[in-house]
Amino acid sequence: MRATEHDPLTVRRRPACPRAAVLVLHGGQADSERAARPWQLAALRMGPVLRAVSAGLPYEDVLVAQARYRVRGWNGERADPVRDTVRALDAIAELAGTVPTVVLGHSMGGRAALRAAGHPLVTGVVALAPWWPPGEPVAQTAGRHVVALHGERDHVTSPLETAECVRRVQGVTARAGMGVVADGDHGMLRRYGFWHRTAAALVAHLLDPGGAPDPLPSGAYGVGKFPVI
Repeated sequence: MRATEHDPLTVRRRPACPRAAVLVLHGGQADSERAARPWQLAALRMGPVLRAVSAGLPYEDVLVAQARYRVRGWNGERADPVRDTVRALDAIAELAGTVPTVVLGHSMGGRAALRAAGHPLVTGVVALAPWWPPGEPVAQTAGRHVVALHGERDHVTSPLETAECVRRVQGVTARAGMGVVADGDHGMLRRYGFWHRTAAALVAHLLDPGGAPDPLPSGAYGVGKFPVI
């Protein structure tokens, strides 16, 4: 499906009768009103992740799409990517109906995914090296499955802040956890194959918990220190 300048999403895989969907969100900047473009590095970085997710789906009839941001930045209280994510989810509903949807986001996209978790389509969130600053709201995650992966050597966003946010999410939803990627960096370049495989396996598990195994150890969902994987 070819996207136009005003489309809220680019569809990468569109089965005739989708029974579920995956929405992918790329990263961005804290503040910028410059137009977002699909050839920017943050968007291009998600290409291999998209391919891994598509290859690892538990069944064929899953719609896979990438959100299109209007601008590059979060921009304070405007939270522009959240508005774009909601528009993209509404567009999925128009294309596929009320199908269970997993939102996968990297960095700023992980923050947008968490904020949009209350959308009626969303059943799960997978956040990669998310930007979850202190005080990020979590009430909207009730009833959702939320999982974060964060590199232990990330110097752009904080694995400690992600862990704190996951702990608060655990207080409002039945299933929330985190894995710390050994030697992992923010761009997911170190051990990139592991990032891709694990993200794809998490998406598959959230779509089909009974049929697709969880790639994370049980300790990822416990009350102790989150495991290094």
